[in-house]
Amino acid sequence: MENIALIESFSEFKDDKFIDRVTLMAILEDVFRNALKKKFGSDDNFDIIINPDKGDLEIWRNRIVVEDGEVEEPNEEISLSEARKIEPDFEVGEDVSEEVKLIDLGRRAILALRQNLISKIHEHDNTTIYKQFKDLEGEIYTAEVHHIRHKAVILLDDEGNEIILPKDRQIPSDFFRKGDNVRGVIESVELKGNKPTIIMSRSSPRFLEQLFFQEIPEVFDGLITIKKAVRIPGEKAKVAVDSYDDRIDPVGACVGMKGSRIHGIVRELGNENIDVINWTSNPQLLVTRALSPARVSSVKLNDEKMTAQVYLRPEEVSKAIGRGGHNIRLAGKLTGYEIDVFREGVEEDVELTEFSDEIDAWIIEEFKKIGMDTARSVLEQDVDDLVKRTDLEEETISEVVRILKEELED
Repeated sequence: MENIALIESFSEFKDDKFIDRVTLMAILEDVFRNALKKKFGSDDNFDIIINPDKGDLEIWRNRIVVEDGEVEEPNEEISLSEARKIEPDFEVGEDVSEEVKLIDLGRRAILALRQNLISKIHEHDNTTIYKQFKDLEGEIYTAEVHHIRHKAVILLDDEGNEIILPKDRQIPSDFFRKGDNVRGVIESVELKGNKPTIIMSRSSPRFLEQLFFQEIPEVFDGLITIKKAVRIPGEKAKVAVDSYDDRIDPVGACVGMKGSRIHGIVRELGNENIDVINWTSNPQLLVTRALSPARVSSVKLNDEKMTAQVYLRPEEVSKAIGRGGHNIRLAGKLTGYEIDVFREGVEEDVELTEFSDEIDAWIIEEFKKIGMDTARSVLEQDVDDLVKRTDLEEETISEVVRILKEELED
């Protein structure tokens, strides 16, 4: 194999992988030096001259001339008679530079050299992709559905890079077909072996925040700041916003006339219900706003335990809790407080945990999941509604109601 034939294949790599000239030269030199070490034991006395643009490659071995019969290191020394075959006027002690042809390395070495080169090129390519996507972590990215698996959707971008959208990072209502364009945030990028694994998420609160950056000009321009966003993907979200410009209504600017601005975000998230509230550094007021659309009468905070006792009129309680307990759960995430709801004007009430002798703990836990932790909070609800909102059977709920009524009547 001639030098030029191998070098021509190098230029193919350069075109395919978009490797700059300096990087390609460094990779080539590294590959050839490894081959020389295997062949001659050392590469210290070799000069490698590469010009990938012209397709030139030269390898020169430098040796010192010694008397015939005194060669001890064949890689570093050459006998006088051998040196004079190269140039007839060489003398003992002089340096001899002799070109090494690739064919001299042997066919097997050349094949190994090429394989090593391919490996190095791929390694460089993977490192470049890793760095590129590492810089994109937390940013919105769009890719096309290539393959749909049971636990993940495999996406490809315009450059053929593979991106994984796991099932648990999808919105429950997501449904994709091959060829669909999918938007999400780059959640994480890791090198597994030498190959980058790129994970996309559509369920992350960061995705919601980035959609606000894309869809709301004032957020993009920095006039409105997103203080915090929390989500139950596909169900409900709360976003706290603030503005340093008193002339701007941050909530109004984000929602738009009749919801025109936020409509695109809601549609992208599978009709996720989004509450936008004004941020405040006053924790009592923040808890009050976070429980919107419920109207809160009063709030008592315990900053040490990070708990909030919220008092509401009985008709406002179901609004504060929300369907499936989503509203109160998100309010807790947004504020950082564990929120307990109390009905205003209801004097006698008993915690459900007081009935642990008669009601199994897992049943009590089911009620707590939807924000009901007292006897009256359960009794004020319709049995059919409780069946829909919990995983409990109608008979079980009816029995709980009977036990609670007997206790409160006594």
